[in-house]
Amino acid sequence: MLLTKFKEGVLEVLFPKVCTVCGLKLSTNENFVCNPCLNEKFEEACRTGKQTSGDILLPEGIHLQHALWNFDKGGHLQELLHQLKYNRLIGVGEDVGRQLGKSLLGNPLFVNKIKNKKALLLPVPLHKKKRRMRGYNQAFHIAKGVAEVTNLHIIKQETVIRTKNTSTQTGFTLEKRRKNIAGAFQVQKPEAIKDAVCIVVDDVFTTGATTFELASKLKEAGCREIMIATVAQA
Repeated sequence: MLLTKFKEGVLEVLFPKVCTVCGLKLSTNENFVCNPCLNEKFEEACRTGKQTSGDILLPEGIHLQHALWNFDKGGHLQELLHQLKYNRLIGVGEDVGRQLGKSLLGNPLFVNKIKNKKALLLPVPLHKKKRRMRGYNQAFHIAKGVAEVTNLHIIKQETVIRTKNTSTQTGFTLEKRRKNIAGAFQVQKPEAIKDAVCIVVDDVFTTGATTFELASKLKEAGCREIMIATVAQA
């Protein structure tokens, strides 16, 4: 026991944990991103009523689209989300997920929608081939952080699956995105979400093509209300 603590102490001196964003040493209560970066580094998304910036028209059945920060193409946030998505830094997902959870609890519309209702978190599913290749679903780890703060449960993975292994949508027009994602999701256990408030969790909200397609399947399966919560708004 003492030897283990000694080794941990030596490693901490030789290889101190540093913030993934700014590179400064992390304190004992910080995980992958330091608190100053989480609270001050990124631009908060502008929120008005049901929508964030951009006057996005939400399809019927979606009652809230909430983003934590504005996406900064080529900036620190894009790099942070890239590290989460492709370099296995899943702890980053939980850090930003906790921050997203705090932001959601500060939104009166969100709080009102989940009050005294069956409310569940649904990370946008990955196709099994992509999940096997990557080893994890980044949206799940964001949802884990949200769950820790909000005390909401995450829907079991087999409840809603991705049946279509879509290609990346970067650079696609809205119409091409819609065609690419059409029919990509299937609700296997509708009884698990019937009459529930489902909060769809993802990393970035761009045009809404993916989350809107997923939401349509949830609505067909009997979901009471649907909300979308993302770390960034592009």
